[in-house]
Amino acid sequence: MQLFARMYDTTLAWARHRHAPRYLTLMSAAESVVFPIPPDVMLAPMSLAKPKSWWRYALLCTLGSVAGGLLGYMIGHFALDLVWPWIVRMGWQPAFENIQALFLEHGLLFVFIAAFTPIPYKVFTIASGSLGVGLLPFVVGSVLGRGARFFLVAGLMAWGGPKFEPMLKRYIEWLGWLMVGLVIVGLVWLEMRG
Repeated sequence: MQLFARMYDTTLAWARHRHAPRYLTLMSAAESVVFPIPPDVMLAPMSLAKPKSWWRYALLCTLGSVAGGLLGYMIGHFALDLVWPWIVRMGWQPAFENIQALFLEHGLLFVFIAAFTPIPYKVFTIASGSLGVGLLPFVVGSVLGRGARFFLVAGLMAWGGPKFEPMLKRYIEWLGWLMVGLVIVGLVWLEMRG
């Protein structure tokens, strides 16, 4: 089954589209609230397609993600009761409750880690707002974590350049399933802490 290879080919085509920076920014914002696919899948091919613009793409991705994160924060702060049935239906309730406990214990450091890792960021944004995590620590942790992640991904792709693309395409299935595995391990770890 070539799930990730097909997705990679599709995002590579999107990455070369003239509106790709807008799509990337919107995808980054949506992923921080509801969208299930991380923006890295579009950021990486865009940085490969136009290596000189890697820093611009990483910046757009970071700004879009933080803006979406702020929307998630506001949803958690002002409308948690409205979205709670959806959180339960999606099966995120145990992870959400464990994340709340970790936020209370670790604060800003946890926001940074949540922003940097492949664990679904949307759960962290809504949990931050629902817990009343300070807006400034939330924004600082999000900018640092998301920025570090996206600049690292884009920078590595630009550095590797066109010679890196065949290797990435060769191992994309393995890398995709590795990311899925890391997310599952992270969620199991959160579940075991609770």
